[in-house]
Amino acid sequence: MAASHVIIYTRQGCCLCDDARRLLEQYGLAPEMVDIDSSPELQERYTTCVPVVVIDGKERFRGRVNEVLLRRLL
Repeated sequence: MAASHVIIYTRQGCCLCDDARRLLEQYGLAPEMVDIDSSPELQERYTTCVPVVVIDGKERFRGRVNEVLLRRLL
């Protein structure tokens, strides 16, 4: 599976979000970072579940990104 579009739903000061971004970038992905605090709908949807990683429109990870599962997806 070649990921064409990756989004990380994040918020300011989220260390796990930074870790997720670095890991995805190590695999050649360029994630779009979306701050959930910029939208009441996103705040309600993701509350304290960040980071949430969406790959090609499908939610794949909440919290930590599992590197083994990421490799299988790619």
